[in-house]
Amino acid sequence: MNNARLLLDFALAAAALAAPLFHTAPATSRTAGLSAFLAPRTQTRVHTRRTRRAPALVARSATYTVTATAYQAVAGQTDNEPFITADNSLIKSSFGSKKRWMALSRDLLKPWGGRFAYGDRVRVRGISPALDGIYTVHDTMNRRHRHCMDVLTHVSEKFDIFQKGVKIQKVEEVRPAEEPEANEPAFARL
Repeated sequence: MNNARLLLDFALAAAALAAPLFHTAPATSRTAGLSAFLAPRTQTRVHTRRTRRAPALVARSATYTVTATAYQAVAGQTDNEPFITADNSLIKSSFGSKKRWMALSRDLLKPWGGRFAYGDRVRVRGISPALDGIYTVHDTMNRRHRHCMDVLTHVSEKFDIFQKGVKIQKVEEVRPAEEPEANEPAFARL
């Protein structure tokens, strides 16, 4: 009798986990059952100001912990063409840290299996108040580096950076909130 009860409890638990948790949207193979419960949330609500409209949804991107360093466009720190980046962008000789360009290690870039692509905008936190902010990926670091980023600086700026524990996150574009229909009830917009 105990085995039958145990089997019934197991079947009920499996059925509960296989069923969709919420019935607000049609179930798809990715959002159904146990996989939806265990999968990380990919959308969050962004509140820009207090209005009665529903706020825009933004895809949440992963945060990576890296070691940050600084580099200059000189032949001793780059290849034999210091003013041309890996994505063929041209670095002007007057470029400095205010331009906000960066290089990432190969393990973080898409051609080598990472999540970042050339031209992506990346939020950087943890270097210093002067250097934290939004950077654009334009270059690749040497293959010996892993989980690292380089900030492009000018030689005259005299930055000597080697900061561990820096957080980087891909900046996603905010989708504008859709305008509700004039005769649509307020509860249907949520």
